[in-house]
Amino acid sequence: MKYSKEEVIQYVHEEDVKFIRLAFCDVFGRQKNISIMPQELSRAFEYGIAIDASAIAGFGDENHSDLFLHPEADTLTPLPWRPEHGSVVRMFCHITYPNGKIFECDTRSILKNAIQKAKLSGHQFFFGAEQEFYLFMLDDNGNPTKEPYDNATYMDIAPEDKGENIRREICLTLEQMGIQPESSHHEEGPGQNEIDLRYSDPLTAADNAMTFQTVVKTIARRNGLCADFSPKPLENKPGNGFHINISVKSSYDADNVKYLIAGILDKVADMTVFLNSTESSYRRFGSNKAPKYISWSSENRSQLVRIPAAVGEYRRVELRSPDPAANTYLIFALIIYAILDGIENKLELPAPADINLYKADVNTLANFKQLPCNLKSACAIAANSNFIKKNIPDAILDIYCNK
Repeated sequence: MKYSKEEVIQYVHEEDVKFIRLAFCDVFGRQKNISIMPQELSRAFEYGIAIDASAIAGFGDENHSDLFLHPEADTLTPLPWRPEHGSVVRMFCHITYPNGKIFECDTRSILKNAIQKAKLSGHQFFFGAEQEFYLFMLDDNGNPTKEPYDNATYMDIAPEDKGENIRREICLTLEQMGIQPESSHHEEGPGQNEIDLRYSDPLTAADNAMTFQTVVKTIARRNGLCADFSPKPLENKPGNGFHINISVKSSYDADNVKYLIAGILDKVADMTVFLNSTESSYRRFGSNKAPKYISWSSENRSQLVRIPAAVGEYRRVELRSPDPAANTYLIFALIIYAILDGIENKLELPAPADINLYKADVNTLANFKQLPCNLKSACAIAANSNFIKKNIPDAILDIYCNK
């Protein structure tokens, strides 16, 4: 349900809400929040709530540390794991300077700008998120270990799959928050799981992806476990992927799928430092269904981009290289800009790679460009990219490449 400011104030009063969490994220996508009391809500809507941003990555230093959080009423959701009486709700915020100007490193606002540009050019995007995570045991002091919760494999069932009840609790919690899971199952790695969310508009999908990680980590801890979304938690085991399903509708009759794919393939190397933002991200590439080459095909899971088997409204394109350490707002914005470039310039789509790239010989593989092989090379490509310079603030690029 989408609330207005007046409806939020009424809801807080009628539902005995005692704490309102104002949520945002740093430039790397790490979620942050500040809690306010109900009597401060009107002030938050009218003026914003000031924060000291000097300790947050990319948000300034002690000389310019004041920023304001402005809650967006239509993102209100209860946190079901908090008490029913004296309950807690959360709203996502946009961030401004004291003079009201939008803070350029507010990545949620960057995504809003991309959506608006797409709308003005007659295109409407939809995104669906598939995130993988590991469940690990805690030690006697409650600290995370690298001991998997089970030793099950792909789509196993109980009793081998011990994560079944955890995934069920996560899905039910998401539903209580207005987020619709589509499916859930055990993944290939020991203790590895995947839950897929139904597609929605890009901003809602990004908010849901952020919320998803919070819910998974919270439910895991409630069950005495640790949820790990890092790209490569265990050596010699599958990494965690963040597969992004994308579709686009236009105000005119046109099949944009070929330009959609061409735009992504053309700009993916430039974007990779944001899609894969840690050193361990690059240890995923080239094994366990994580791509290494810039290629596409139908259904083929060895490719960077594939077209899953589907019909009608479920027809989509899947990008397979990102991992869950990425800032969802940033990468959704970049994907939109890349696709718009493909559509507007009618970029030519390369021939599909209808082969298994994991088993192809050296001569065959030599015909394909590779994704950047490490964080350093990804940074170098981004730093020299006019596409990135046009769409990402210099401050964010500097933080990613000089952290």
